[in-house]
Amino acid sequence: MRRFRLAVMVSAAFVTIAAASGCSDGGDGGGSSYSTPPSTAPSNATAVPRAVVKTASAGSLDTILVDGQGRTLYLFEADKSTTSTCNGACATAWPPLLTSGTPSAGGSAKSGQAGTSKRSDGTTQVTYHGHPLYRYAGDSKPGDTNGQGLNQFGAEWYVLDAGGNKVDKS
Repeated sequence: MRRFRLAVMVSAAFVTIAAASGCSDGGDGGGSSYSTPPSTAPSNATAVPRAVVKTASAGSLDTILVDGQGRTLYLFEADKSTTSTCNGACATAWPPLLTSGTPSAGGSAKSGQAGTSKRSDGTTQVTYHGHPLYRYAGDSKPGDTNGQGLNQFGAEWYVLDAGGNKVDKS
């Protein structure tokens, strides 16, 4: 029964991602085009020696946190401490920002807010203002914010501002 539930959860995650991936206005009216994420953990889930948390402008969301490659970072509202609750299929859809060293800050991100936390698999995840940080597999390029406000894996996902607070402009 547990394997069946896990298979259903994994399938639901991929269906959700695939559905989001097919959304495109096809024109240049400000819409983004998406590609289907890989069926295994994205390569961006690999730990980097020194992860960077910096800021970038994201249109109507104003200035938000991004990683060293400019990819949007998110918080998961189910995380009530610096310890991640997103594992398995969740971590495939929402790859944690991992590091093997001390994270640094750039732009208007505050270096004193960047930290780390051990994940259940033993890897080290970057945190900011007490929130474990994630990317979204449905974001295909820097600047995409397709995960903003999604309710997946039991809670909502939001981009963060430079202070480490969720950005909710709904």
